[in-house]
Amino acid sequence: MNSADEVMLVLVVGLLLANLPFVNERLFVVGPRRENKHLGWRLLELVLGCGLCMGLGFLLEANLGQRHPQGWPFYAAMGCLFLTFAFPGFVWRYLRRRRPAATAADEA
Repeated sequence: MNSADEVMLVLVVGLLLANLPFVNERLFVVGPRRENKHLGWRLLELVLGCGLCMGLGFLLEANLGQRHPQGWPFYAAMGCLFLTFAFPGFVWRYLRRRRPAATAADEA
């Protein structure tokens, strides 16, 4: 696997991990199912997903050679990129207009 493939892998995994808390009602994907999962759980899953994505990136970078030390601007940019990746899932969960459920009186 060359470095371009590894970068694409990290980006695709980041996109999936960023949107997973908003399209899934289970805690941490495998936990118990919640009817109305609180936003706090979703944000916690988002932070842990960001950490997993960074860990994958660090692992792949160390596999290529010596890992470069990062400063705070890297982590700030990574967090902002992860939040940008999470925007479609957030819109789908909280900002999408839902149609009201049809009742028997409406159908008659």
